[in-house]
Amino acid sequence: MWRSVKYEEVYLKAYDSVSHARSSIGDYLNGYNQNRPDARLAGQTLDEAYFATLPAIKSAA
Repeated sequence: MWRSVKYEEVYLKAYDSVSHARSSIGDYLNGYNQNRPDARLAGQTLDEAYFATLPAIKSAA
């Protein structure tokens, strides 16, 4: 994942400040988790795969 962040976000932009960098990288990570399907997860996004397991975890507690 960090390689993707570096090559698809950080290396392509010149940030004006640390706060701008944090905001921009945060936006990238949100999009990475919410919109990018993963072949290892049968085409689900990372968020879909993670949140699908939450009810099973809650009921086990």
